Amino acid sequence: MAFDGIVIANLVHECNTILTDGRISKIAQPENDELLFTIKTKDYGNKRLAMSANASLPFLYLTEENKPSPMVAPTFCMLLRKHISGGRIISIRQPGLERIIEFEIEHLNEMGDVCRKKLIVELMGKHSNIIFTNPEGIIIDSIKRISAATSSLREVLPGIKYEIAQTQNDKKDPLAEDLDGFLSTVSDLPLTASKAIYMSYSGISPMMAQEFCYRANIDGDLPMSALSDFTRIDLGMRFLEAMKQIREHEFVPTVIYRNNEPIEYAALPLRMYEDYESKSYESVSALLYSYFHEKEQYTRIRQKSTDLRHVIATNLERASKKYDLQTKQYKDAQKKDKYKLYGELLQVYGYQASEGDKSIVCKNYYDNDKEITIPLDPQLSALENSKKYFERYNKLKRTVEALDELLEETKMQINHLESIQNSLEIATSVEDLNDIRQELMDYGFIKKSFSKKQKMQKSKPFHYRSSAGYDIYVGKNNYQNDELTFKIATGNDWWFHAKGIPGSHVIVKANNEELPDHVFEEAARLAGYYSKGRDADKIEIDYLQKKNVKKPNKANPGFVVYYTNYSMTIHPGLEGVTLLES
Repeated sequence: MAFDGIVIANLVHECNTILTDGRISKIAQPENDELLFTIKTKDYGNKRLAMSANASLPFLYLTEENKPSPMVAPTFCMLLRKHISGGRIISIRQPGLERIIEFEIEHLNEMGDVCRKKLIVELMGKHSNIIFTNPEGIIIDSIKRISAATSSLREVLPGIKYEIAQTQNDKKDPLAEDLDGFLSTVSDLPLTASKAIYMSYSGISPMMAQEFCYRANIDGDLPMSALSDFTRIDLGMRFLEAMKQIREHEFVPTVIYRNNEPIEYAALPLRMYEDYESKSYESVSALLYSYFHEKEQYTRIRQKSTDLRHVIATNLERASKKYDLQTKQYKDAQKKDKYKLYGELLQVYGYQASEGDKSIVCKNYYDNDKEITIPLDPQLSALENSKKYFERYNKLKRTVEALDELLEETKMQINHLESIQNSLEIATSVEDLNDIRQELMDYGFIKKSFSKKQKMQKSKPFHYRSSAGYDIYVGKNNYQNDELTFKIATGNDWWFHAKGIPGSHVIVKANNEELPDHVFEEAARLAGYYSKGRDADKIEIDYLQKKNVKKPNKANPGFVVYYTNYSMTIHPGLEGVTLLES
């Protein structure tokens, strides 16, 4: 999936249509690298424009969603409010097909004079930035300040002249190209056909270069030298047709799906995926919001859960090492029965040993009188050696008894941590992280916090609706799993869980009815999807009525036992169900 120059061209056209002459009524900075503008437009009412310079997930799109802002606005946000709050958007443009959007904004300065400023949004992966300049291109400030020590490409600091980052290696503008120029540019390159295109022209992603090759009926992985003159001309014509579509704003925002998973999106039709399922959107903003909202949410949650992941990984490693050591000790302690046998045999046959003997051979009456050699301490008598062996037996017996309990405790701790780790993988909000943090505090994995605010922020389980209209609930963490199973579910509701691995409790509200077979399959897919085995091709799911699920005494949250159940093997997924809320 590529946020390339073609997608940005679609965005610029959309923003020009809706936002030009709109006034900026509100500026917020919900994240360190993200801005959210509220803009009053003449014909479309209030619109929100979200933009991010996140290195791993830069974006810009129109959205209906509002995001909470910090109590104290960051410095860059305050600067923008000072200069362009109430300002009018004069124009929105894209230099060539670069991954850059320039907003020109007219506003009144402190003296009441009309002034203009530029807000430049660079959507270039790790080089992404949001830069604020005066009309002459002198940088006033940026959301990321880049010094010479940070980057060898260019500096982005107040007072410096703005220049486009040379990340494209002086690639050509494809919108200004003609057929002769295309042929002279790519024909002699020692590259494959697709690579020759995206390495020569700005704003063209590898995926779109492959699309142009497909339209020309050639394999994009063939070297340019292997193409005939006629084929190169045909490729050039397909390339120029696409550029004409861009200039004339003939965009078709489309997402391509494989097994219900989005694999590509583009602003032009992707003919090379004509055999795949696709979905077209009315606007590129709607497409980008649908994709980036989930992606950005996942990225942010990963960033905010770094400390929790470290705590869980550290404790898991420690518990696993402890379990391995205890297992080794337990194995060694199993020698206890041998020492008991030595002690008993010495009491019977010890009289045969002479003073100073280092061993004795006697018959083992427990094993058909087979001969056995018993090591002796030559400085002790046979009876003293017997007593020593009994003492060693009793010591190891006590060790085994202690290790039985310790091994069970350590294994339970490992299972508990792995279940919390799975909860972290499916967390979608700060409230979910707060619940996980609370559980880690309750069980001593991290120090307790007495923040009342944190305790009040409780998340809710996932609430799905089956294709037949039945409510399905999925626990996001161990506390929710217990609540769903033992408070929300009634006896005849159905309970699902991935077999033998950490995962969510899934409850289907049966309403005292007999469920259709496909509802069982949908719930089982959910149980697999929200388990540690979600990426497996097939996974085994246990299911039974809730009345047969029991909670052992002193068990950790989320842990249950059951003895009579059904099982099915199914591919994890979200097919057939609709998410209502979480």
